[in-house]
Amino acid sequence: MSALASRPEGCKGCRDSVHVPEAQIDRMIEKLERHPESCAPTDQYEARLASCAACADLQYGSTCAHCGCFVRVRAKLLAGTCPKPGGSKWA
Repeated sequence: MSALASRPEGCKGCRDSVHVPEAQIDRMIEKLERHPESCAPTDQYEARLASCAACADLQYGSTCAHCGCFVRVRAKLLAGTCPKPGGSKWA
């Protein structure tokens, strides 16, 4: 199978290995929460996740097509920003 055949539509650099179990993302979030000063408040975090969930550029339900980050992790970071070209979707 060629490299092109293993790429999903919409994400030119991704392969099947980008699929990460939710449990692994949960562990990343738990580690971030050990540093609450670096975490977005719950209401801000939830608003960011809602924006990402409504975005057509969300891949696999977990990954931003613009930067390849796990949106739950990026949204949890107080200093996190939406990487959408042309302007952030986060208020």
